[in-house]
Amino acid sequence: VADLDSGAVLGGCGPHEYATPASVQKLLLAAAMLPILDPQQVATATRADLDIEPGSSAVGLLVGGRYRVETLWLGLLLQSGNDAANMLARLGAGSAQAGVGKMNAEARRLGALQTRAVTPSGLDGPGQFTSAYDLALIARVCFADPSFRRYALTERTQIPAQPALKKPGFQIQNENGLIYEYPGALGGKTGFTDLARHTYVGAAERNGRRLVVTLLGAERRPLRGWEQGARLLDWGFSLPPDASVGRLVQPGEATAEGAPVRAPAPAGPLVAPPASPPASAPPEWIGGAVVGGGAVLVGLIAAITAARRRRPRRRRASWS
Repeated sequence: VADLDSGAVLGGCGPHEYATPASVQKLLLAAAMLPILDPQQVATATRADLDIEPGSSAVGLLVGGRYRVETLWLGLLLQSGNDAANMLARLGAGSAQAGVGKMNAEARRLGALQTRAVTPSGLDGPGQFTSAYDLALIARVCFADPSFRRYALTERTQIPAQPALKKPGFQIQNENGLIYEYPGALGGKTGFTDLARHTYVGAAERNGRRLVVTLLGAERRPLRGWEQGARLLDWGFSLPPDASVGRLVQPGEATAEGAPVRAPAPAGPLVAPPASPPASAPPEWIGGAVVGGGAVLVGLIAAITAARRRRPRRRRASWS
């Protein structure tokens, strides 16, 4: 749980543990491509764009269909469209694979040195990983972009008809329950694969304070990911405004070699881990920069435990 504006980290449980991202990786795609793509550009979907794992989430783009980039962003963030992810990566870099390269370059720029993308969408691939801390770095950049905030809060949108293909348009809805149920919600991203389990990034604003929560490897019982995120946001908002056990690094601050970065504030050291999983974590990672006090950690665990004791409503999980 972190403050989007100050970068203060309020608490974390296993913040530097390696995990697979599922569709929250689409936030890294947004961080890399939003600044360089014209939202009004119209592009044609190719067969390669639609080459996604059968049964995985898709907007329903058509080969030969023409779509505005803005529509693709909405399809990516509302419907978790893997077809939209491939197309946006291609438009931003010439090919989907080159887009993945830009995503990894952006992760390094942000100091997200425990993150390595293999697919634009977050569909599982060998050697793909991230951490809860890295996701907070990525989310902070995304929520600083007004276009991203607008897309993430959109409840529904229309995918346009394709007259040349004789196909009608259709409506899609935002799958992030936080925006419907949580006062002050700013949006976020859901994710799920069998390997990653449930992943979630969500943010909200209360009394002028904006917090973000990142979850990896969650289960939907007894609460869905966004509901667990909501309880953790409640926990964060209950803390004093100056509460902190560490901070998020600024873009460019962490060294590419992964050397420890020392925070000037008295909250404690901040560790920027290496960009590939080590054989064993060095002792300095234990607690790290984002878990710096027993009371905070106990409070965070209590919030998670309380969340998991509540019974969820039924809702379909999105597959990456």
